[in-house]
Amino acid sequence: MDVSINSDQLMAELRTLASFSSEPAPVVTRVVFTEADLRGRAYLRGLCEEAGLGVRADAAGNTFFRWVGRDENLPAVGTGSHIDAIPNAGMYDGTVGVLGGLEAIRALQRSGFNPARSIELLLFTSEEPTRFGIGCIGSRLLAGTIAVEDARRLKDGNGSEFDEVRRAAGFEGELEEVLLVPGYYSHFVELHIEQGRLLERERTSIGIVTGIAAPASFFLTITGEGGHAGALLMPDRHDALAAASEIILEVESAAKSTGAVDTVATVGICDVFPGAVNSVPSRVRLSLDVRDIDEARRDDVLSAIHNACEQTGARRGVRVEMELINADAPAICDARILDAIGNACAASGISSKRLVSRAYHDSLFISRIAPTAMIFIPCRGGVSHRPDEYASPEDISRGALVLARTLAQLAC
Repeated sequence: MDVSINSDQLMAELRTLASFSSEPAPVVTRVVFTEADLRGRAYLRGLCEEAGLGVRADAAGNTFFRWVGRDENLPAVGTGSHIDAIPNAGMYDGTVGVLGGLEAIRALQRSGFNPARSIELLLFTSEEPTRFGIGCIGSRLLAGTIAVEDARRLKDGNGSEFDEVRRAAGFEGELEEVLLVPGYYSHFVELHIEQGRLLERERTSIGIVTGIAAPASFFLTITGEGGHAGALLMPDRHDALAAASEIILEVESAAKSTGAVDTVATVGICDVFPGAVNSVPSRVRLSLDVRDIDEARRDDVLSAIHNACEQTGARRGVRVEMELINADAPAICDARILDAIGNACAASGISSKRLVSRAYHDSLFISRIAPTAMIFIPCRGGVSHRPDEYASPEDISRGALVLARTLAQLAC
């Protein structure tokens, strides 16, 4: 089968999509359900309609673009990713999997391939947690891993609920209808930039993702006693920020103690109250993100952090509360898809290696309802979520080609 990628067209489409941003280039900021996001969605819809794909959107805004196969009764083969982007981001995260997925379908169409199964491109809603505080809302709803009522009541920074915002964006219907029926997909493959340095460092073109790490996310609130910075003597202090600093270091220590490179823990937010130069902090709010490909090992780290919080609180006379945001299980990728990706690489003369994804993606949740795997391509310096995020046209084209050949194997 003669399959070729139109690299010039694909790169032009990526650049056009990047122009739909609430901030000027080279920054890409495209928060879900904002004007920039809706313009990007409309652009993608137009491209898919030009390719002859059927279009439907669900109540959450997940949008499905289907190339109908010979037997519509068979479960479809899926691919796709997201186009929402955090503030001050770049143009490749998620979008390579969406527009690269579209180009993979077009390449198969040009080759004369006639799939037995339908091949469907899926645009996920709100992969990034920017607006509603939790990532992968669309795929969580598709897989049924979040309660509809919980999703409905998620709020953005202005206090607007998810249900209100998605309806205002034009996505009607009930969220209960988003859940996919069992067996909807026979297989699902997501193309993505690595967001790491391994492929670039080893000069390998394709990463075959064998597993996806999953986060456990919390907010920690440390409550002490405030007072005047000059009048409150050191022996009498219950400084919430001093306690928080110890906890932050304990988080780092707990992650390092496993000895596993796949264990990571991050405190990314430190909100201090009252935040005055001459006032002892009385309250601190921390974010906590702990990830691992091994769920038991991750949970051991969480247990160590919990113990450290209790000990620090008792020693310093402060109260430490942990609020769970989400704790998701890692995913092991499907062996048949991994073999199909490997075969596609070999057939195309493209180097590959097996690795794990330490970032999580919508595929993590789709794996709960369908056999799933991912294809990674290198990105320069491992940089992502920044305006200087970059993947070369050659690597993007290779990724789309491998995806096309993989979809062809799975859709036969």
